[in-house]
Amino acid sequence: MTEHPEFSRPVECAALATGPVKERIEATEAERAALARRFGLVALPELRAEVTLTPAAAGQVRLDARLEARVVQACVVTLEPVEAEIDESFTVYYAESAPQPAGTVDLPVDDESWPEPIVAGRIDIGEAVAQQLALSLDPYPRAPGARFEGDYAATAEEAAAQTNPFAALARERGSRRGH
Repeated sequence: MTEHPEFSRPVECAALATGPVKERIEATEAERAALARRFGLVALPELRAEVTLTPAAAGQVRLDARLEARVVQACVVTLEPVEAEIDESFTVYYAESAPQPAGTVDLPVDDESWPEPIVAGRIDIGEAVAQQLALSLDPYPRAPGARFEGDYAATAEEAAAQTNPFAALARERGSRRGH
């Protein structure tokens, strides 16, 4: 999480005492511009989400959300703007962080099921949506018809058809042995 999230919508966990909390959130123009800078987008014309926080087992909180966004990224070949729509549902679990005894080391866990920390009794649903947006972006957006004209293989068939530089060396070595 960034120090000052651009799209912050904190929800007090105490509000869950009476049951699930449902929120519909939408980023302002300034928030969308800041998120576009953060994620290297050309533009972020729309970002909204419907979020439900529900108490779960063992003191955890389950966040279920549906994210809808319109993004503009730069084509990796031509740098032309490439528009895309994102419509995705996701779930994140949260839990209170247990205080660490002095002298212990908290190692990061790379398990997706590990809960996110509840910070100061709050869950920032806006930041959760922003992080999911980042995960949903196409890492290699291409404009329609854009093709790299360099020396590379786009498909496995093209890769197999390319000349292996070691094969050329082997042929050269074989021709020297024959002399």
